[in-house]
Amino acid sequence: MPKKIWMLFALSFALVVSVAAVKVRAQKVLSGTWTASLTEEKSKINLNLELRAEKNDRHQMGQTYEFSDLQGLTRDQALHGGPVKFRLVREAGTIECEGSFQNGKGSGTFRFTGSQAFVSAMKSRGFDFETESSTDRDRFEDRLFTATALNITTALADDLSSAGFGKLEVGDLFKAAIFKIDSTFMREMKASGYPNMGMDELVKARIFKIDAKFVREATQMGFGKEPFESLVKMQIFKVTPEFIAEVRNEGLTGLSVEEVVKLRIFKIDGEFIRKAKADGVPLEVERLVQRRLGVERTSRRAI
Repeated sequence: MPKKIWMLFALSFALVVSVAAVKVRAQKVLSGTWTASLTEEKSKINLNLELRAEKNDRHQMGQTYEFSDLQGLTRDQALHGGPVKFRLVREAGTIECEGSFQNGKGSGTFRFTGSQAFVSAMKSRGFDFETESSTDRDRFEDRLFTATALNITTALADDLSSAGFGKLEVGDLFKAAIFKIDSTFMREMKASGYPNMGMDELVKARIFKIDAKFVREATQMGFGKEPFESLVKMQIFKVTPEFIAEVRNEGLTGLSVEEVVKLRIFKIDGEFIRKAKADGVPLEVERLVQRRLGVERTSRRAI
């Protein structure tokens, strides 16, 4: 056999073996246990999945699902009890459950099979489920299982990438799915004056309900172009337009975010400021805080 043809044959064979190995890896069937309970309004189901991992490790996922997400399981079955078989079919893989329900609560075992087509499609988009890991113990199978439970899709990957926030990782897909971050939200935050936010900051924005509307309100309160962390503080301590108007009506103007936050921490409102002014307390944030803490009264008695 000519040397060139032999080399082409060898390369082709190596490629076939490599692809086959990846396919077997992605389609490996894993097992675990599940528990479930109806939500309070009994319209959805809380499903907890525990994947059996190597060396007695456990990988757990808990999600609330619509009954329409779980093929083969109905609300009546969960309510009235009995043996059940149902499946969660996602682009990333399939989770097949078997067990029983009693009094709105269920338990049993499941089998998980990942999708090689999903792994390949994600890799072509720059999301490598086989190598990207947030921790040394984070396995490929765990990432694929999580992607299935959270319903990570190629459509989500395409949507997030279209927002132009730079290189995203597999972990960013999980965060986006959990905290409902999409390209619309990302673009709104960018347009509101925060073009360089990372996924962690976008998650924080979701947690503290910071959106384009809140950024506009902060600007109207006189806090435009503040660092993102200042917005977080304003939300945590409930700095509202109404509160700002209240303290300004009492003569406190030109306040920084830190000063406004301090007023909220020590529960200094318009009524407190009016009483302090009537007693001759200077209209300064630090003096008002001292009044709230009783420091001024203690100093006068000491004199």
